[in-house]
Amino acid sequence: MTKLFTAAVLAAASAAWAPAYAQTEIQFWHAFTGRLGELVDEQVRTFNESQDDYVVEATHKGNYSETLNAGIAAFRAGEQPHILMVFEVGTATMMAAQGAVKPVYQVMSEAGAEFDPDAFIGAVKGYYTTTDGEMLSMPFNSSTPVLWVNRDKLQEAGIDPDIDLTTWQQVGDVLTQLKDAGVSCPMTTAWQSWVHLENLSAYHDVPFATKDNGFAGADAELELNGPLQVKHIGAMGEWARDGKFIYAGRRNEGGANFRGGECALFTESSAGYAGINAEADFDFDVRPLPYWEGEGNAPRNTIIGGASLWVMEGHDPEEYKGVAAFLNYLSSPEVQAKWHQDTGYLPITSAAADLTREQGFYESNPGTDVAVKQMTANEPTANSKGIRLGYFDQIRTVIDEELEAVWAGDKDAQTALDSAKSRGDQLLRRFEQSTR
Repeated sequence: MTKLFTAAVLAAASAAWAPAYAQTEIQFWHAFTGRLGELVDEQVRTFNESQDDYVVEATHKGNYSETLNAGIAAFRAGEQPHILMVFEVGTATMMAAQGAVKPVYQVMSEAGAEFDPDAFIGAVKGYYTTTDGEMLSMPFNSSTPVLWVNRDKLQEAGIDPDIDLTTWQQVGDVLTQLKDAGVSCPMTTAWQSWVHLENLSAYHDVPFATKDNGFAGADAELELNGPLQVKHIGAMGEWARDGKFIYAGRRNEGGANFRGGECALFTESSAGYAGINAEADFDFDVRPLPYWEGEGNAPRNTIIGGASLWVMEGHDPEEYKGVAAFLNYLSSPEVQAKWHQDTGYLPITSAAADLTREQGFYESNPGTDVAVKQMTANEPTANSKGIRLGYFDQIRTVIDEELEAVWAGDKDAQTALDSAKSRGDQLLRRFEQSTR
């Protein structure tokens, strides 16, 4: 008994003298469910298995808006995660959250991590950097809208599935043919403000707001009620009343209708690829977002949606080293190329795009490079760099309400967009006051 006791004491003492190798925990809050959530979990698991120093714990916190609000509430309570996923419309809000955010360039510098912001493609990098080119948040899931085509539905309606759909004029003609052929859902959309006002404006090199769409100052005003925007929303209103455009909801409710084979055309994020490729039992195409021929400087370039990863203040230096290691892992060519190929999100670095091309992915999956070309074919202008407005999530809600009035036939396009400008500008003035 004495020998056993002595052995136990020695073992305990030996354990106490042994160095501790507890992994540093990194909390990562995100907004993904379904297939995208599974792919994020895979990325986290692979990172955790690749090294022994850090362990990332990924937690789903709701949709984009809910995740942003959860992060803000957690910071106020002193319980913030290390990394918070924030959709692009929350960028100005995060920039104005003084004391809550630790800029990525600072995180990388202090951690001694290798980091080259110029490795990111221009259209993505510009959205999340200061005017001096310093990166504030890490681009992660960046997408841009495209036109999804149900080739089988076109063929059933007697329309050549290879028909040119480059312009909205051509789309309008095809919608008429689809309706006449008895198709119940000629076209639907996701994210109506992002696709049909924000990207519409950028693609035609027309301002959505003053002050370089908000990049040049918080005193911006909306310009979404100009001739181009009124023309487009007016056309869509007519299509809605004629049963050619079927409105399904403010977010991505229309995706189920398209994936189920009900709708012929669908304007949605390039990241719709993950769900469409997995669920659609019909032949589909990815086409460039249409533009109005003869309007503005179209086609210029579309702008990104999706989200970036913001690092929150209030953590230990060793934890920030883990954050830097994880962010570098996520942006590595191999991880980004796989993410791009699995999801349809843009390859956020040139190296990831080159690797995808070298692997033959674009050749074996025609159309998957449409979004990349659409974003990179032309150098972004002040009107097509992106939109950085305060309270943008709330402004989108205002826009949604006004567009719904057009689809229902309760307002004409000019009246609705004038109202959206007036109501949105009130929110911008409130945000401007909050930053002083």
